[in-house]
Amino acid sequence: MRSNSLVPELAVSDWRRSRRFYCDLIGFSVDYERPEEGFSFLSLNGAQLMIDQIGLGRTFGDQADFDPPLGRGLNLQLRVESVTTIIRRLEAACYSLHLPLEEKWYRRGDEEMGNRQFVVADPDGYLLRPFEDLGIRPF
Repeated sequence: MRSNSLVPELAVSDWRRSRRFYCDLIGFSVDYERPEEGFSFLSLNGAQLMIDQIGLGRTFGDQADFDPPLGRGLNLQLRVESVTTIIRRLEAACYSLHLPLEEKWYRRGDEEMGNRQFVVADPDGYLLRPFEDLGIRPF
């Protein structure tokens, strides 16, 4: 297994709960983990993410440094095969969306890139923005 040049590591308050969210609802798989440290290295379609239990592993800071929601000002964009599949799993688990499903086009030079996307907060408040690629069109 080779890791990407940038792999976010999220400090989490309940490692098992976060692992269930990312694996069971979003669709990540566990590449490896150290349960005794509350640590998992996760991947999905080439995206990689680490989760680390606050106070058990190598979290930078202690419990007092982490006031929810965590990750304020950050959202993690994640390319997925089907946003609909993920939304269905989230609804079945009674997770509400932070921002509803939308089609959004972003300008890049003289063209636009399209996303079908939504935003959901993980159990600690980190924002995740799964999207389906809608292709490119002229601007």
